[in-house]
Amino acid sequence: MLRSLCKSRFRGRRFAVPSRQCQSTTTHSAKSASSWSSGALIGIATATGAIGWSVAQWQTEKISSQVHSGIPSAAIREIVSELGNEEIISTDDEDLKRHGYSEWSTVNPDTLPVAVAYPRSTEDVAAIARICHTYRVPLIAFSGGTSLEGNFSAPYGGISVDFAHMDRILQLNKDDMDVVVQPSIGWQDLNQALADRGAGLFFPVDPGPTAKIGGMIGTNCSGTNAVRYGTMKDWVINLTVVLADGRVIKTRRRPRKSSAGYNLNGLFVGSEGTLGIVTEATLKLAVIPDAYSVGVVSFPTIRAAAAAAAGVMRAGVPVACMEIMDDVQMRVVNLSGHTAPRTWKELPTLFFKFSGSKASVAENISTVQAITSENGGEEFEFAKDEREQKLLWSARKESLWSMLALRKADEDVWSTDVAVPLSRLADLIEVSKKEMDDLGMFASILGHIGDGNFHESILYNRNDPEERARVARCVHNMVHRALNMEGTCTGEHSIGWGKKASLVAELGQETVDVMATIKHALDPRWVLNPGKIMDVPWLPRETYLDSADVVVTPIRRLVKKDTASRVV
Repeated sequence: MLRSLCKSRFRGRRFAVPSRQCQSTTTHSAKSASSWSSGALIGIATATGAIGWSVAQWQTEKISSQVHSGIPSAAIREIVSELGNEEIISTDDEDLKRHGYSEWSTVNPDTLPVAVAYPRSTEDVAAIARICHTYRVPLIAFSGGTSLEGNFSAPYGGISVDFAHMDRILQLNKDDMDVVVQPSIGWQDLNQALADRGAGLFFPVDPGPTAKIGGMIGTNCSGTNAVRYGTMKDWVINLTVVLADGRVIKTRRRPRKSSAGYNLNGLFVGSEGTLGIVTEATLKLAVIPDAYSVGVVSFPTIRAAAAAAAGVMRAGVPVACMEIMDDVQMRVVNLSGHTAPRTWKELPTLFFKFSGSKASVAENISTVQAITSENGGEEFEFAKDEREQKLLWSARKESLWSMLALRKADEDVWSTDVAVPLSRLADLIEVSKKEMDDLGMFASILGHIGDGNFHESILYNRNDPEERARVARCVHNMVHRALNMEGTCTGEHSIGWGKKASLVAELGQETVDVMATIKHALDPRWVLNPGKIMDVPWLPRETYLDSADVVVTPIRRLVKKDTASRVV
C-alpha cells in the first residue's frame, strides 16, 4: 500500500491526539535523507517566511523539488473541538489511500492526506478552512474521486475534504428551470430525482457515470452531450464558495444572465479547488426532448470516421451527441456484454444520439446518413427500442470502466485526452491511432468527436519500466501533435498533477504566471489543493515579507521529475 510521508499515522478510524508530532521524511533520493519534525517545520517557516506548511529541499541536479509537510495535531484537535463532532475526522489508512490514490489515474504522487474531513454544511467547511489557513495545512476538496490527472491527490499531505454528507437537492425552481444542489450529488442521481418529481427537466452535462457535481465544476467537465449543450461552465448560474481563509461568498444571484461585475463563475469553474471550495451550486436545467433515437455507423478506417464527423458538424446538423470508438473499443463493448445478446461490428464507429421533435429527428437522421455514406460509412444500425438505446449508450459511457475490467494483476490503463480544431481532427486521430497500434498493446481511441475532443486509453504493465516509458512516449507525442495543431492538452480532464508542463507548453509561462497571481491573491498561503494546475512557487529569500505573506514575483518553478516524464 502507498504510504504517506507522515509515518506516525493518527491510528484508528476516528481522531485521537497523537502522543508526539509526526515526522516528515524524504523519499525520492538518498541525498535528501534528512527528516524534520512538524514543530521544526513550523519554526523554520516562521523564521524564513516560506510557505508555511512545508520545507523544500531543492535537488538542482535532478531539476526537482520535494516539499514535505507536517500537520499540527492542534489543527485537527481544533476542528473536532469547534465542530463538536468526532465523526467529522477520519484517519483510517484505507480512507486515506482512497482520498489520495486513484487506480485509474496514471499519475499518483507518493504521499497521501493525513486526515479526511466529512463536513455536513457550508459552515463546517468554512470552519475547517479557517483553521487550516491558520495552521497552514493543505486542503483538498473531494467529491466523486473519478478524475484522471491526479486532481485530488495530496502531494503535500494535508486534509482531504470529502462531501459525502453534502449530496442533497436544496431547492428546485421548476418554473425558472434551475436547481440548487450540494457538491456530492451525482449528475445521474440528480436527473433521477428530477424524473421522480415529474419536473420534465434534466441536467444535460454527462461525464462518467459516477461523476459528482463538485468535481464536474472543479474540472469544467463535459461529456457526450457537449456537442449540443456545451460544458459545465455553460450550466452554472451561481456558486457558494468557501475561500482559503474561511470566508464565504456567493458569485452571483439567480437570474440566468447578469453583467454585475467580474465573472466569478468563470474563475472558479475549472479551477480544481485551487481558488476556493464550492459548497453549493445553482444549475440551469433543460427541457427533456420529445423524441430520441440512437444509431451507429461503422467505417473502414478511423480517418474516414473522423472526416464524416467533421462533415456533420460543418453541415450544422443539431445532433444531440456524436461519439467515436475505434475497432479496439468496439471489441471492448462486445467483450463487456453490455449490449448482449446484440454485438456490433468491430470497426471504427460513430455513435449518434438524435433528439427533438419526431419530425426534426427524422430529418436530422436523413442528413447524417447522407454525409456518412459519402465518407464510406456502412448502413446505419439503430437501437430497436428505449431499452437498447440505454444499453448502447451505457456501453459508450462506461467504456473506460469496461477496459479497466479487462486488466490483469499488474496492468493499468493510461487514459488521457486532447482536443483540436475540427479541421485537424482526422489528421491527429489517424496518426495517433497508427502509433498506438504500433505499440503492440491493447490500446483504443474514443471520444467526443463533435467537439474535436478524443481520448487515448492504453493497457500496459505498470511494473515494466520499459513498457511504461513506451506508453508515456506515445501519449507525449499525441499531446505534442495536438499543441502543434493549435489544440489543447486537455479537453475535459483538466490539468491536475499530471499535465502542468503541458499547460506551460500550451499557454506560455507568462500566462501561467497570471494564473499564479490570481491564485496568490485568493490563497496567499497556497493551502488550497497545492501543486495542481501549477507548481507551488519557489520564492527567493530576499522576496519574503513575513511569516504571513509572500510576494508573487519573481517566481521560479522547478518541475517534478514524475510530472515531466509524461507530458510535453
